[in-house]
Amino acid sequence: MSTNNHRELVNVRHLVKHFPVEGSDDVVRAVDDVSFEILRGETLGLVGESGCGKSTVGRCLLRLIEPTAGQIDFDGSNVRSLNRSDLRELRREMQIVFQDPYASLNPRMKVGDIVGEPLVIHKIGTKNERGERVGELLRRVGLDPDYRKRYPHEFSGGQRQRIGVARTLALNPKLIVADEPVSALDVSVQAQVVNLLQDLQKEFGLTYLFISHGLAVVEHISTRVAVMYLGRIVEIASAADLYLRPLHPYTRALLSAIPVPDPKRKRERIVLQGDVPTPINPPSGCRFRTRCPIAIDECARIDPELRELSPGHRVACIRVPGWSEAPKAE
Repeated sequence: MSTNNHRELVNVRHLVKHFPVEGSDDVVRAVDDVSFEILRGETLGLVGESGCGKSTVGRCLLRLIEPTAGQIDFDGSNVRSLNRSDLRELRREMQIVFQDPYASLNPRMKVGDIVGEPLVIHKIGTKNERGERVGELLRRVGLDPDYRKRYPHEFSGGQRQRIGVARTLALNPKLIVADEPVSALDVSVQAQVVNLLQDLQKEFGLTYLFISHGLAVVEHISTRVAVMYLGRIVEIASAADLYLRPLHPYTRALLSAIPVPDPKRKRERIVLQGDVPTPINPPSGCRFRTRCPIAIDECARIDPELRELSPGHRVACIRVPGWSEAPKAE
């Protein structure tokens, strides 16, 4: 897909992130040749088991950690080529909501100072204008503006995450990386935060990379979904298409584990055998083959790439009918 498409806000090509293993020449292949794009105004859900590399992708996108290789384009800018001052300026348009609302807020700062800190760092507005902006942001995420005088420990988990969202919105970003934003919250509070994120997206025209292992939440909020396994994207499609017609055997196994809210309906559960292989020494060929119920000998030899089997639906599996004839993804 062309990197000049004006509809694309983010275009990632062949992203790699390897972490060195202390006292060894080995590396942890956390992200290994990942490519995707995010269109303006959409939510791309990124799902997979813990340790598959999805949070590392989000942090590389913002250059919170430095990629080992690959290209990251954001709104026409090559993120990897930016110097420190240019990157700081670009980060006004790229923000992150962290997983843990307890760890992501400074316990020694009052809420007003936490939400207003981005405005201070980027020298936006006078002190009074920043105060008004903080009150407006707290009100917009469903909190009383008077809460600005309190400390984080005085709030529940859901309220803290709302404070984190308010801080993220302070600079009017275009892209928000939501890294497991509801996984640390009670189920009843998760829906409230997800609905808030959707409302804010409509109001401010936001674009999300929504990282989660909660498949039901991802289905609810996402426009498209990318499925990761052991550092690779194995399938990517519209949310409706992926949940209705999953093609990759790993995606099918994940979706079979979602509980059905109807005791009379039964879903055939696909139970994967064995543990996820180590990213230090991943299997040859297809990385999923050691746990795949339909693997054949060729799977150990062929490292499948993403191919488009129907409009917008790409999959990396030689066992999917039509894969070998499908055009290769650019």
